[in-house]
Amino acid sequence: MAANNPYGQYKQSSIMTASPQRLVLMLYNGVLKFIGLSKIHIEKNDISRANESILRAQDIIQELNITLNMDYEVSGGLRSLYTYILELLIDANIYKDIKYLDEAAGMVTELRDTWKEAMRVSKTER
Repeated sequence: MAANNPYGQYKQSSIMTASPQRLVLMLYNGVLKFIGLSKIHIEKNDISRANESILRAQDIIQELNITLNMDYEVSGGLRSLYTYILELLIDANIYKDIKYLDEAAGMVTELRDTWKEAMRVSKTER
């Protein structure tokens, strides 16, 4: 697919050349994208597509969780947050209720914004 699609090629290239810090940011943005799509699908009563979008968001959260480096103290707190966000996404999928998606999106937005700020500070300290 990416071979015939310039946007797909660019996207694939940006993923392959991104720093680990940038990849985490991309993953947070991906979760937010799929949560947003899930909300749209729920509002349209498109249960199948809502399920697919929520599952994609869950997959990303699970990936963030399993790749945590537990050598750092902050990782325990992040693991707890990821577990809670995953539970919210599961509830959203079971009940097709946007309130769970809104709460998850709020938490992911805070994590993303904090991560962006840490990246900015790290860059200026070099």
